[in-house]
Amino acid sequence: MSKGVTIWFTGLSGSGKSTIARIIEKRLKALDRKVEILDGDVIRTNLSKGLGFSKEDRDTNIKRIGFVCHLLTRNDVVAISAAISPYREVRDYNRSLIGNFVEVYTKCSLDECVKRDTKGLYKKAMAGEIKGFTGVDDPYEEPFHGEVVCETDKETPEQSANKIMAKLKELSYV
Repeated sequence: MSKGVTIWFTGLSGSGKSTIARIIEKRLKALDRKVEILDGDVIRTNLSKGLGFSKEDRDTNIKRIGFVCHLLTRNDVVAISAAISPYREVRDYNRSLIGNFVEVYTKCSLDECVKRDTKGLYKKAMAGEIKGFTGVDDPYEEPFHGEVVCETDKETPEQSANKIMAKLKELSYV
C-alpha cells in the first residue's frame, strides 16, 4: 500500500505551479496512485468563495486547502496543492498539520511571471488597479527549507517534474 503525501507548490502567480502539478498528476496516475489537485483558482471559486485577498482571508484560504490536503493524505491519496500561498507561517502550519509534506518552490523571476501573465493581472496590479497583489505590493515569502526548488525560468516543466519525482522517490512516497 502506498502512503499519502501532500505536494505543496508555492510561488508567484505565473511561476508554473499548475503546469508542473498537472505533469506530476499524470506521472503519479501512471503509477496507479490516487491523486487530487487542489488548484488555487478552483478552490477560490468553490471552497473559499466570498473570501477576499486580505492577509487574514489569504491565510484562511490556505488553511482550508491544507485541511483538505490533510484529509486526503491520511487516506493515502497524493494531494497536490497549487496555490500561491505567499506566507511562510501558514505553509509551516499546514506542514505540521499534514505531516507527509513535500514543499515545492516554483522560483521564477517577477519579469518572467509578468511575461507569462495571460490574464493581465500583473499589468493591472502595477497600474494600481489591483491592490495587495503578491509580488507587486504584497510580499511573497520564499521557503527556507523547501524540499524541492524548481527554477522555472531556467528549466522546462518536464525538468522540474523530474526533480520532484526524484525527491518523492528519495522520500519513499513513490
